[in-house]
This record gives sequence, C-alpha cells and structure tokens, in this order.
Amino acid sequence: MPLLKRIPPGLWVGLVWFVVAVEPIVEYVLMPPSRKYSLSYPRHGLDPLSARLLLAIAFVMIMAGSAQLRRRTSTGYGLLLAGTVFSTVAWRQHEIPPVQYLGVDIALCYIAATRPRRTSLIAAAAALATLPCYLALRLGLGEQDALGSDPYIALIVVIAWLVGNSIRQSRLHTEELHARAAAQAVTAERLRIAREMHDTVAHSIGIIALQAGAAARVIETQPDRAREAMLTVEKTGRETLAGLRRMLGALRQADREADGMAGQDTARTTARTAAPTTGQTTARTTARAAEAPREPAAPASLRPAVGLADVERLAATTTAAGVRVEVRWQGRRRPLPPDLDLAAFRIVQESVTNVVRHSGADSCRVSVDYGDDELAIEVRDRGEGPAPDAGHDTGYGLVGMRERIALLHGDFTAGPATDGGFRVAARLPLPADARTH
Repeated sequence: MPLLKRIPPGLWVGLVWFVVAVEPIVEYVLMPPSRKYSLSYPRHGLDPLSARLLLAIAFVMIMAGSAQLRRRTSTGYGLLLAGTVFSTVAWRQHEIPPVQYLGVDIALCYIAATRPRRTSLIAAAAALATLPCYLALRLGLGEQDALGSDPYIALIVVIAWLVGNSIRQSRLHTEELHARAAAQAVTAERLRIAREMHDTVAHSIGIIALQAGAAARVIETQPDRAREAMLTVEKTGRETLAGLRRMLGALRQADREADGMAGQDTARTTARTAAPTTGQTTARTTARAAEAPREPAAPASLRPAVGLADVERLAATTTAAGVRVEVRWQGRRRPLPPDLDLAAFRIVQESVTNVVRHSGADSCRVSVDYGDDELAIEVRDRGEGPAPDAGHDTGYGLVGMRERIALLHGDFTAGPATDGGFRVAARLPLPADARTH
C-alpha cells in the first residue's frame, strides 16, 4: 500500500527487533511466574546489573543502526548485528534464537533489494559469519551445551537474501522495460516530427514555386506584383530554412549520444515512413499549381496544416465531449514559424488529451502567452490524477512533448501543481523575425 511504502526501512527493522526483544522481557520477567519457562530467556537472566547494561547498549545500537540503515547502510547494518549479539550476551544465551535474528534478516532483505549485489553478498556473509563466531565465543567461555538453531538461522538468512535479490532483479527489469519504452516513444515522436516537418517544407516549396512562376509571368507588365511575389518567396524560404536548421541541429546533437546503428535504423525508418507522405504532398502541390490563376494571387498563408489557430477548434471539440476547455490568449498574436507553430499546437493537444484520459477533471485551462522573446504555453487542471491501479500508462505522452521542446531549444516542465491538479508548461524561444521590440 502507498502509505506503508512511505515508512523508512529502518523503522520496519527497528519495530520488528523491539517487538521480539521486549516480548520475552514482559513474558518472563515482568509477568507473574507461570508454569511456562524458556531456556533462551531464563527468568533470572537479567538480574545482574551487567546484563541490564548490556541490554540497554543493545537497544541503543539497534536504534542507531535503524536510523542509519538508509543513508549509511554498512554502518547501520553493522550496528544491527552488534546490537543483536549484545542482547544475546545479556541473556547469557548459548546461541542466537531465530526470532531474535529476524530484524537482521529484514535489514539484509532491504540491502539485497536496493544495493549492488556485491554489497548484499558481503552483508549476507557477515550475517552468516556472526553465527559461528558467537558459538565460538560461548564455547571459549566454557559453555558446552547449544540449542542447535544455527542451521535454521542460516537458512533464513539465505532466504532473506534471495527474496531481496529477486525484488532487485524485478525492479531492474522493470526499469529497463521503461527505458526501452521511453526510447521507443522518443523515436516515434521524432518520426512524427519528421513527417510533419516534411509536410511543412513541401507546403513551403509549393508556395515558392507558385509565387516564383507568377512573378516570372508578370515581371514585365506588373513589376510591383512581381516584387511582392518574390518577397514572399524570400520570406518563405528563410523561414523554412531556419526551421530545418533548428530541427536538424538538435537531431544531430542527440544522434552523437546514441548508438550509430540505432541512428541508421531510425533514418531508414524515417525514410520509409515519410515516403508515402512525400508522394501525396507532391501530388497535392502539383494539383494546386495546375489550378493556379495566370495572375499572381495574394501571398499564400505560410501556416502549416495545424497550428495555434486550431486551439479554439480543439477546445470546442473537447468541450462537446464533456471536458470544458478555457482558452486564454495573452500578448499580441502574430504569425510564427511553421515548425514552432505546429509544435505549440501539439503541446496543447497532447496536454488536453491527458486531461481527458487521466486527470478525472471536468475542466482545464489553456494559456498561450505571446511574449517579446518567447512563447509560453500552460495547461492546468484541477483533477486528482489517475488512480494507483488505473492501468499501465507510463506518461510517454510527456516524453514526446519534452522531445519536441528539446528540438526547439525550449524549456518544459510537467507535474503536480502546488495548489492541486496537474500543470504542463512550455517555453519556446522565438526567432529574431518573430520577436517584438
């Protein structure tokens, strides 16, 4: 249960050890005499002052070891072993009872589950070595009889290590699967960005072809219209080239950190995925060029198929589906580079989709702030988030959003808001021609 997982491991170890240590004191020392007796806990075992002093030292060691088990594992574990031995010496026991070693077993299980295997093996060896060392100490003091519990304690120690190691292996396997899934999500998002960037470039090239052809036809009869068309060609070309440089520069930087073969596979996959889109987009561009009038038309829109202008439509569709979306615009709205405009819309779209699927909220707020040097986007809801057992979603939509923002050299944050709900925020730097001064 989530509440129990928040309890520090040292507290579990301390509670178990204290219960096991206090129970015989209550039963065989404080309670009235009864017919029951114990060879491990004799009724007069704690009568000497030295025995009580040793038991008090053992309690202090256990408290210190439990407190340091997480931060200083070796020191805390050593104090637990020493405290257990001191408690057995206080009772003048021939061997360590299995229940009295239970706190050490739990600590060993925790170490095996959270620390490297070498560390856990050393801890297990220390727990096993304590048993014959204690027996040798008792034999050296002239105690000849023994309870014969060492094999059972050793078996429990081995089981505790195996359980902890199994938990560690399971956790490492889960982390590896999550890492692979996250890498696949990043690759899929890059492929999607590549397809969208291809459509944007193809759209811009179509505009350049139309305007250049129109300018060539009227350059002698209508020089003003021809100049306007060529200025549109220049602006479109510069914006498209800037977008390509931004994306390819970030992709090259990421590819240097990736495996070379993985980069080749991704490039081949991108080419195969983008090929059908290339044909379809080229056909659409050719058809538009064939249907273009002989006289130059007004400069075509440089906005891609989707962008921030479609946020209102997204909000209306989501509201009709049952989750009200409030859109707030701040700053002076102005045209943005196609790649930045598209990425901003995808951030809003994915965030709103997560609100509908996972938050449990009935409304959310989308804020788009056109700043002088950057574009700020924020999506907030008042939901409680997904239930602990609500499926296996791992938040890879956030991975895709973070990848988009990274390609544009922006900042991205996502997580629970301080006043409740969930908050997604992104900041995208604007190129020089899109800024206001």
